[in-house]
Amino acid sequence: MKRKKLDKNYENLIPLIGIENQIIGFEKKEKIHTEGLLHSAVSVFIFNLENNLMLQKRSSKKYHSSLLWTNTCCSHPRKNESVLTAAHRCLIEEMGFDCFLEQKFSFTYHEFLSNGLIENELDHVFVGFYEKSPIINFKEVDNWKWISLNELIENINVYPDSYTIWLKIIVKNYLNQLKCIKI
Repeated sequence: MKRKKLDKNYENLIPLIGIENQIIGFEKKEKIHTEGLLHSAVSVFIFNLENNLMLQKRSSKKYHSSLLWTNTCCSHPRKNESVLTAAHRCLIEEMGFDCFLEQKFSFTYHEFLSNGLIENELDHVFVGFYEKSPIINFKEVDNWKWISLNELIENINVYPDSYTIWLKIIVKNYLNQLKCIKI
């Protein structure tokens, strides 16, 4: 039996979110970010034994927020993909590993990006533990590093334009909810 090829457009269909945080449809991510439609996203935060956070520097090939430092990885769920599955997929695709993830919280934000695009997301935040170095995908990630939360807060205050908008929002408003569970 022949395997059916997955249509590339199918991968680009992102869940649109309604007033009560339910999925109301699907749209391509370019249109979502151009028109500022509320959509689903995932953000993953990986910590090590010293409670340092694994950051990634987004690839120069990203169509928004390129070369900015951000959390370990982030993505959008695809059509018919759960937010947990999307979090694991982006961790594997971007950082080259997988680990246990726990969803800690969700929040919405609406921000205009410097290139004219709009982020309007219901962001599902996951936390995990990993001790090794990642094997980054250079199509997605330019660089990575471990950083203490205190150093991250200080760096965001001194160099705010070096970090993604969602990371700054999470650090400012939800830092106490990013408690890592060690397995």
